[in-house]
Amino acid sequence: MRDATPQQDQTVYLKDYAPVPVTVTHVDLRFRLAPMATVVSARLTCKRQGSGNMVLNGEMLTLKGISIDGETLNADAYATTDTTLTLYDVPDAFTLETEVEIAPQANKALSGLYMSGGMYCTQCEAEGFRRITYMLDRPDVMATYDVTITSDLPVLLSNGDESSRGKWHDPWPKPTYLFALVAGDLVATSDSFTTSEGRDVVLNVWVRPGDETRTEYAMDSLKRSMEWDERVYGRAYDLSVFNIVAVDDFNMGAMENKGLNIFNSKYVLASSDTATDADFANIERIVAHEYFHNWTGNRITCRDWFQLCLKEGLTVFRDQQFSQDERGFATQRIGDVLSLRARQFREDAGPLAHPVRPESFVEINNFYTATIYEKGAELIGMLHRIVGSEGYSKGCALYFERHDGDAATIEDWLACFEEATGRDLTQFKLWYTQAGTPRLIVTEHFNDGTYRIDLEQIVPDTPGQTGKKPMPIPIAFGLLDRDGMEIRKTEVHVLTDRTDSLSFDLSERPVLSILRGFSAPVILELERSDADRLTLLAHDTDPFNRWEAGRVLAKDRLMHAITEDANFDDAWLDAVAKLATDAFADPAFRALALALPSQDDMAQSLHTAGIVPDPDRIYAVRRAAQLAIATRLQAELPQLRIAMATPGPYDPKAQDAGKRALAGKLLGFQTFLDGGAAARAAYDAADNMTDRMAAFVCLLDAGDPDIAARFEEEWRHDRLVMDKWFMAQIANTPPRDAVHLADDLTRHDDFDASNPNRFRALIGGLTAGNPAGFHNPNGKGYEFLADWLLYLDKSNPQMTARLSTAFDGWKRYDADRQDLMRAQLERMAATPDLSRDLSEMLDRMLKS
Repeated sequence: MRDATPQQDQTVYLKDYAPVPVTVTHVDLRFRLAPMATVVSARLTCKRQGSGNMVLNGEMLTLKGISIDGETLNADAYATTDTTLTLYDVPDAFTLETEVEIAPQANKALSGLYMSGGMYCTQCEAEGFRRITYMLDRPDVMATYDVTITSDLPVLLSNGDESSRGKWHDPWPKPTYLFALVAGDLVATSDSFTTSEGRDVVLNVWVRPGDETRTEYAMDSLKRSMEWDERVYGRAYDLSVFNIVAVDDFNMGAMENKGLNIFNSKYVLASSDTATDADFANIERIVAHEYFHNWTGNRITCRDWFQLCLKEGLTVFRDQQFSQDERGFATQRIGDVLSLRARQFREDAGPLAHPVRPESFVEINNFYTATIYEKGAELIGMLHRIVGSEGYSKGCALYFERHDGDAATIEDWLACFEEATGRDLTQFKLWYTQAGTPRLIVTEHFNDGTYRIDLEQIVPDTPGQTGKKPMPIPIAFGLLDRDGMEIRKTEVHVLTDRTDSLSFDLSERPVLSILRGFSAPVILELERSDADRLTLLAHDTDPFNRWEAGRVLAKDRLMHAITEDANFDDAWLDAVAKLATDAFADPAFRALALALPSQDDMAQSLHTAGIVPDPDRIYAVRRAAQLAIATRLQAELPQLRIAMATPGPYDPKAQDAGKRALAGKLLGFQTFLDGGAAARAAYDAADNMTDRMAAFVCLLDAGDPDIAARFEEEWRHDRLVMDKWFMAQIANTPPRDAVHLADDLTRHDDFDASNPNRFRALIGGLTAGNPAGFHNPNGKGYEFLADWLLYLDKSNPQMTARLSTAFDGWKRYDADRQDLMRAQLERMAATPDLSRDLSEMLDRMLKS
């Protein structure tokens, strides 16, 4: 075997993409499973398509044998490093056979083939397959697969259709990241679905024995997703079986492996006793998302990882459409925008900003970000608005027809829409290549019967990008009169230059409703009176903008209270009360409208306004505002809660869920007034986890000394419910005590840092759930997080890198907090043997 020089970690650039010189068209895998000595035999059918050696990826593998066309290779015919296997002078067509040994039980990174509670399972996206066997581990190498699994375990699953026990054939070419294997002691909830093409499909949801009673909603969501994709996109399923498996230890939410979707247990298991309405909604959406990937991700995949936004952005947009149909456009759109602003806008405003399609990366796992997913989906939504529903349908149909079986690019996607609609989308592509959230500046003028709207866009500088070009921004708008009657219905104007103007002949100055439905992911800057906002809050026919008017009113009051005094005017409180008591408004909408901007939202808004945010002041003012609202609603609260009762059996669908959401919000206000008396009664009476958790959170907030122990005693047997227990306690304790409580809970018998759900619950409860606690001026929150990131980095770098983003806003705080955070970032960066994942994230944050 030749010596090979180990390759150093290098930045990967989009401009350097090139096809492999030798590709693989078929993979035959044979697994002999054993916890510490699994043997993987691979037979790869290879053919040359260019000049050069064949370089395969492989990590943490022990090579036991290697041959080409049945002949064992001489030592000088190949070379290995810790990450590669290089074959020299290979023929134009040949069969490569390798045998390797791996240790799934020792694989704590949860990438590749690993074990979770005695179950074998895989996670291969983005680059986990190289921990299973030597292969061209990249998305543009698509091959058919035959898999044989040998084990005494009762259930042996892989991609495709099963011909006999443990033997699977997948006829659809796929890249390595879509490979999956599961073996364990599992039971299935089964059903069936007949596709529009007449194919009978067996549906299975596989879980551990005892969990099968909690799979009904996941199965129902799957069947509704299959029907929806046929009806809306014309996409039918293409195998005879579709398997979902619930896994306790999983870094992601779920994975779309062809025909064998592997899910984090929290997005499969649900019953009214153990899951909240939010859990049911997440299960519905994530099951749909992974199923929709069958076409937008599997049948058509991405050419390289720079095109990740193509499969993810498009599939997120599709699952958003599905959820809007299932749960109502307004509340779903508001929820999606709240998530976008909380996660992606923050990302765009900080050191981790990057384009929707990055130009380079060091570690691809670090680009599974809100920018790729949520902003990527917003780009698809804007394209839909620009070309219209008919144009969008034609473009999608051409894309599916032309690229089925391909590894595609953003250019391929946009070319289909240009051809289908006759539009030039060259400028639209800038949305994929320019980072940052554009500012849309709107100025109104009215003079002598002419109403004019001046529009200006500014695309801010971001790390590595300056002097950006204007992008096409679809601006949906309508006009109302002073009494709230709509005088001009929604129309869409596409702003393509830096500035533009719209003029209308009107007898009086109207009230402008702009960016309806949040028609573009921009920050709107528009000076307008409270009177206009109150008109929109009361009368706008666009529900998103009605909610947005209330949100801006609330944010203005909080900003004023934070920077000047914490008095809240009667006009605003009256408007809030009117909305809360509006029996004609959807309860889910009312619940969203009553929610104040988050602590992190306020911190970012203050920073944008040039004001250094004080986390303690933000926390105190938000609570003062909640108390003011509660006091204004005091007389109505009991009857409002009674009106939201949902008689009959628990139903997780949107109508009842909306009532429970509003009831929970009202209970929170009531707790400010009665110290938890109503919440204690609600907890005792709760017959579902949504109502129980709402009361539990209220009692934690009220400082009930016994409720945490009581909840634990009742639910310590259920791992997913206990995740809620860990998170809720830290998120709802006074900021001064948050770090101390989090530290205490790390020593709890049920805390397991190796389980991603439990670790996220505890760390997220502090960093996201209790910002004032995390940003305690003593710096203990920063030290606590850094200690645990360093601990986990040794075993699970993906999880560590993602949770390190809690530090990404470090420069927006005061000098003392900046110094404390920088010290922890530098301490982590100086730690020997840091993972590539975490090292890249720290480097980007420190260089900002």
